[in-house]
Amino acid sequence: MTPDHPPIPTPRIGVLLVNLGTPDAADAPSVKRYLREFLSDRRVVEIPPIVWQPILRGIILNTRPKKSAHAYQQVWREDGSPLAAITRAQATALAGSFGPDVTVDWAMRYGNPGIAAKIADLKAAGCERILIAPLYPQYCAATTATANDAAFAALAAMRWQPAIRTLPPYYDDPAYIAALKDSVETALAALDFTPDTIVASFHGMPQRTLALGDPYHCHCQKTARLLGEALGREVVIAFQSRFGRAKWLEPATDATLAALPGRGVKRVAIVAPGFSADCLETLEEIAIRGRDTFLANGGETFAYLPCLNDSAPGLLLLGRIIARELEGWRAPA
Repeated sequence: MTPDHPPIPTPRIGVLLVNLGTPDAADAPSVKRYLREFLSDRRVVEIPPIVWQPILRGIILNTRPKKSAHAYQQVWREDGSPLAAITRAQATALAGSFGPDVTVDWAMRYGNPGIAAKIADLKAAGCERILIAPLYPQYCAATTATANDAAFAALAAMRWQPAIRTLPPYYDDPAYIAALKDSVETALAALDFTPDTIVASFHGMPQRTLALGDPYHCHCQKTARLLGEALGREVVIAFQSRFGRAKWLEPATDATLAALPGRGVKRVAIVAPGFSADCLETLEEIAIRGRDTFLANGGETFAYLPCLNDSAPGLLLLGRIIARELEGWRAPA
């Protein structure tokens, strides 16, 4: 290397955990910025911008942020958004798990820290190979694909691009099902009641995405079936977070919780297998509003079972699937 050559760091491997995103604070202006970015993604809202943007900017961004900020305030932690705090904890816990030459970091698809900035940080630290790991067990264009889109868009602006791999969905991976089984059984053992039914609530998507070829619905169905088989009992599947007037995947979680007491189900436990970390949709929508819905319709006892988060089963799962994707890039541990 010539004396005037730009410095080049020692080659490393990077792992970037990616989750959906969160506002920077639980207030209306922060939520408005977040929703503007999130709901402007054409993978998320597949309505032509010429139709959607006036609705978004004229109605939604002037009414929804205040309501959503109140919801975030119900679950906000001292260390910030639950989703960001847990994803950060996952990355911290996995540091060093794949050898001294592998750096583990984290990013949010929407909000901060952004994917492009984190890829730049990893490249500056010498990471010539980076595994982008969207933490969505079930593949969906509105989640997995848009995270990968953002990563490759960042590469398009780089002169010296790192080699990239992306984490595939793991909805039926035996390690994932085993982690869910372990987590659910541990949570159930800590309850002071035995649920009549276990509900598995997944984030909803418009029904048309299934017709367009998105495998998400099928992935969710298989996860729920395999979890039920592992637990040795039926798991009722439902889909939450409906938005807008379009028909969404059914049955809806809120409608399911409202109907169960009338079917004789008075004690229920609900788990959210599609979320790798607890967030607004699990802690506020299910654990608070879902509970209220169930009890208001005649239910007697309700329990929300936590996501895998940075629990021992969750970290074991992430370690296994990430190590598998790093094969050929690093020396065996």
